[in-house]
Amino acid sequence: MDIKETIKWQWEGYLNYHQSRENLFIHIVFVPIFIVSFVCLVLSIVWFNLVFASIFLFAMMLSFGFQGVGHSKETNPSEPFTGVKNAMVRILAEQFYTFPKFVLSGKWYQALRKLEQK
Repeated sequence: MDIKETIKWQWEGYLNYHQSRENLFIHIVFVPIFIVSFVCLVLSIVWFNLVFASIFLFAMMLSFGFQGVGHSKETNPSEPFTGVKNAMVRILAEQFYTFPKFVLSGKWYQALRKLEQK
């Protein structure tokens, strides 16, 4: 599956894998941390600052770990990764495209409201 197909597939099933209140809140906090940490990691590498690069890499891993905890709260578990390339594409697509789109489209809020009405 290429990147374009992966993004389409991820978007079409995204709500199905994000129905837990805990997971929604974990993502709204930790996806921005992942994004900022990634940008800072790249800048740290460009500026040859390995101390900051290590800190931001750790922050990215911590963010991703918390999101994994959030996904464990879901009744519909995420599809397993099929390999390293698949994992990298899916993780980066979710962090930089799918989740921001989920928030900006209003679907994150709709999912949260739906849970509050139950």
